[in-house]
Amino acid sequence: MKKIISFLFVGLAIAACQTDIVSHLDDKTLENGGYMRTVTPYPVSNSTFSVSKANLSGTKLELVAEAVTPNSGALFSSYDLSIAFVDATPSNGTKSVSAVALKSLPSSSFAKDATTGYPRATLSITGTEALNAVKLTSADITATDYFTVTAVMNLTNGKSFSAANTGVNITGGAFYSSPFTYRINVAN
Repeated sequence: MKKIISFLFVGLAIAACQTDIVSHLDDKTLENGGYMRTVTPYPVSNSTFSVSKANLSGTKLELVAEAVTPNSGALFSSYDLSIAFVDATPSNGTKSVSAVALKSLPSSSFAKDATTGYPRATLSITGTEALNAVKLTSADITATDYFTVTAVMNLTNGKSFSAANTGVNITGGAFYSSPFTYRINVAN
């Protein structure tokens, strides 16, 4: 008899905890954003890219980027890049340069990928291009110095996304591979 009463109590307790779903989430009305996924090299890391001081025009940061937004990238407008230079070698003077505009890649320069359906493009920045953007010469840079490229993804609805307003799952996660920041190390 005790067992039957115990089972009844457990059954009543479980029944008392059940509730009806008041409203369903309508994912069509949720806010949506976007990110620029690095397809290759995968996974991208801060030390992936380098330029040679001896061959600035022939060495570069190069990656294949994919614009991911709802509706297979339909909200993607542009990818704006800025570049800064960090002089990590004080022996030749301090030549660090704060971020300056580098280039803007409009959505029209991206082509729909046949496999994923998202717009893709190859992003390339040569050592010469990086140096010219920060208005320095090859005499101003040394191995251990580096450039930092930061990016902002703009959407057609007026929203913008960067490392500053994107979560660590997107910027640091290997699945999304979207750091919005790329480092170009200077090598000899």
